[in-house]
Amino acid sequence: MAKEQLQVLNALDVAKTQWYHFTAIVIAGMGFFTDAYDLFCISLVTKLLGRLYYYDGSKNPGSLPSNVSSAINGVAFCGTLAGQLFFGWLGDKMGRKRVYGMTLMLMVICSLASGLSFGKEPKSVMVTLCFFRFWLGFGIGGDYPLSATIMSEYANKKTRGAFIAAVFAMQGFGILAGGMVAIIVSSIFKGLHPAPAFEFDHVGSTVPEADYVWRIILMFGALPALATYYWRMKMPETARYTALVAKNAKQAASDMSKVLEVEIEAEQEKIEQQETGGGNDFGLFSREFVKRHGLHLVGTATTWFLLDIAYYSQNLFQKDIFSAIGWIPPAKTMNAIEEVYKIARAQTLIALCSTVPGYWFTVALIDRVGRFAIQLMGFFFMTVFMFALAIPYHHWTLKGNQIGFVVMYSLTFFFANFGPNATTFVVPAEIFPARLRSTCHGISAAAGKAGAMVGAFGFIYAEKGIGVRNTLIILGVVNVCGFFFTFLVPESKGKSLEEMSGEAEDQQAVDNNVV
Repeated sequence: MAKEQLQVLNALDVAKTQWYHFTAIVIAGMGFFTDAYDLFCISLVTKLLGRLYYYDGSKNPGSLPSNVSSAINGVAFCGTLAGQLFFGWLGDKMGRKRVYGMTLMLMVICSLASGLSFGKEPKSVMVTLCFFRFWLGFGIGGDYPLSATIMSEYANKKTRGAFIAAVFAMQGFGILAGGMVAIIVSSIFKGLHPAPAFEFDHVGSTVPEADYVWRIILMFGALPALATYYWRMKMPETARYTALVAKNAKQAASDMSKVLEVEIEAEQEKIEQQETGGGNDFGLFSREFVKRHGLHLVGTATTWFLLDIAYYSQNLFQKDIFSAIGWIPPAKTMNAIEEVYKIARAQTLIALCSTVPGYWFTVALIDRVGRFAIQLMGFFFMTVFMFALAIPYHHWTLKGNQIGFVVMYSLTFFFANFGPNATTFVVPAEIFPARLRSTCHGISAAAGKAGAMVGAFGFIYAEKGIGVRNTLIILGVVNVCGFFFTFLVPESKGKSLEEMSGEAEDQQAVDNNVV
């Protein structure tokens, strides 16, 4: 089979792990770093925005009205979903590299702009924040399909899963950076502008300078993305796009000769044979695609959708948990900047203990255990821990039992990240044909974001309507569904991208016809 494959693709498949693999991980991973930084840090500053702009003179600190809070948190999701579909499609039409620079610039500009406001009135501040967060989400959405596709097309066969998972794991560092920047900025402002707690001075507890805190934290997200822009532009287009989609074997061979530092022969005639032989030029909405990959796309989209319902509803319980254990004291006992500091500290601890390790367990084991096994195991344990939290829920609320609750809660996250949160990102980048790869990844990721919206908003209402215990039971059932839908997704461990997508068989058929 290898001798029939284009030499340039074979060279990539069997390449030893080299320096360029690691630079590709960092360059592709910076989008996810920014993504996680951004989604994470907004949750740190929403309390501060409430105190600054919505204090009404009552006995409690100001807080964002629920519709404003939902808009600020939800608008980035809407942007991301639209960006995943649009840039996923564009990445297959124009090439990965050309679109990659666009998404990054959009993220940099909108990160900076989300810290600026037109006007001082609460309404104008929130409207501009929402506007730029939508377009920031749009840019971040484009990064999902493009980063995954670029990494899968650059990687070798043996460690491809680990490389794609490592790009995704940069999210963990983004979360930590979000927490740390918030801790540092709030500490500096707390030192420079000491203020009494809210209960002693309702107005004086929120110093006017606190308005800079949230802006600096949000704008900082632009720096890492900006730092990698130059390197993104220097990266050559992936050989698989150049050879299999743009049909330019000479360019693909010359690009990869530089990257791999080996001599690669251009095999233009092989590509031309493939074109005349046909067989692999079906579109996304064709019967042939449905026959070959229809169930795969249903599998990748539904598992990602179901996972994100469970994963994003976590935000629901975090604040309750922190208050219950006493990590975050009641809002009245703190001033505005102190509250940012305490929330950032608590969330960074959770990230450090459960979120980040889960990602790297996946990176270490995905090419040994396989994607399928990790995803099944993750959904299984998430189900177990959700039910273990839900069924004796009353027991966990009693004093003295909260630490047990936090441990179980952290384990749910650990198995989400050492499980479907990573694998749902990896697999769609491996199993579809090159000319539809970015589009199909975008569709799967957009299904995930739709699940995130259900998780983040549906459960706010569910918690009020049916209570936390029943909500947890529903999440357990969602995980069970995820477990069964995993069976629609094929295992791609150790196989080349062309074997997975069926392009290798088509090439074989063309060669046989020519012979």
